[in-house]
Amino acid sequence: MTVTEATFILIGHPVGHSLSPAIHHAAYAELGLPDHRYIAVDCPDRRAVEARIEELRSGELQGANVTVPWKRLALELADEVDASARNTGAANVLRPVSRDGRLCIEAHNTDVPALARELASFVPAPRAAVVIGNGGAALAAVAACRALGTDAVTVVARKFRGRPDEWEHAAELVRLGARVVAWPDDGAADTAWRRAVLSADVLVQTTSDGMSGGSDGTTVRGVVPWGELARSVFVYDVVYNPAETPFLRAARERGLRAENGLGMLVGQAALAIELWLGRLPPLAPLEEAALRALAAKSRA
Repeated sequence: MTVTEATFILIGHPVGHSLSPAIHHAAYAELGLPDHRYIAVDCPDRRAVEARIEELRSGELQGANVTVPWKRLALELADEVDASARNTGAANVLRPVSRDGRLCIEAHNTDVPALARELASFVPAPRAAVVIGNGGAALAAVAACRALGTDAVTVVARKFRGRPDEWEHAAELVRLGARVVAWPDDGAADTAWRRAVLSADVLVQTTSDGMSGGSDGTTVRGVVPWGELARSVFVYDVVYNPAETPFLRAARERGLRAENGLGMLVGQAALAIELWLGRLPPLAPLEEAALRALAAKSRA
């Protein structure tokens, strides 16, 4: 493979909904690298992820993005971990680097700065934030809010039931400065979750609920007391396909400002490309390519 050709991949499961190939190919065209390729690779299990990482180590691939549900595993399998990924506890970018004549895999996290940029454009200094979910995107959301100076970040997840010491990944979120609370039972009138969401000025949905090809989005939509939220709350859903999830629809019906995760997707992709190629592509052409790809998927 010559210096004018490189192959990058997306590791995740599922990946059929992804707009990343369109975004990356638009970036390569902008940078004058039309022979570069980007492929979404469905990796249903750990062995599949490990196989792709070995391709990175062998030099067959020049970089990888990582999405649901493998961001924590990517961190575990990397040879070296950048502070961005170490501090977050998850990696969405893998980069081969040469060390003593061999390739090592370096883990990074570009989700955090991309999401922080998105949130700051709507709420420059959020005082209190609520995050729904406990996966890699939830870690990024907590870290992004904390980077913006948010003192009170509360996290709720469907797996936060039963004994608190058994809540999956809760300790990682607490380490980042979040408070974790129990998923509210049906009909609960006064819970820590309810008090937190009614006092928040940012609400971030980080699960795959409502994503194209996944669950229908009613679970997370139903946990929010939409009719009681302050009109100043900003709502962000990291899902970008479809463009409007049930979660976002409920927010907009309430008259709240609400955005999907397309901006975060484009932002983290641009930062990943800068890590791989040493050049940051302009965002506008990438956003346009993402919107065209999303429209095409919606018509399919």
